[in-house]
Amino acid sequence: MLRHFAAILCFLMPALGMAQQARENGAAELRWLDRTTGVLQNIIVSQEAPIKLGPLEIHLHSCRSPLGDVSPDAFALVQVKDWPRDEMLFEGWMVASSPALNALEHPRYDVWVLRCKTL
Repeated sequence: MLRHFAAILCFLMPALGMAQQARENGAAELRWLDRTTGVLQNIIVSQEAPIKLGPLEIHLHSCRSPLGDVSPDAFALVQVKDWPRDEMLFEGWMVASSPALNALEHPRYDVWVLRCKTL
């Protein structure tokens, strides 16, 4: 876990100057994939309302994007649980421009952030 945090911190170092110019959004658009059935779905998750898709429960804690049209990037703090088992599958920052940098590791499901949304 510490190694993932260090990798993300190194990746975000150049963006720290933009952190003061970031906008906090109330929701995020995520993409969910069930590899077994091939179902691909875009979902909107707000900070107040976690959603359930199959056995996954997805919580959005924060979604930040740079101000202006400089970058279409999004940084989302997401928590994914297997709710029937009450098991945490993922907890951390997902980056829209680099979905593989810090990804949900599950044999059947993929979840990644696309963009921040304003409600």
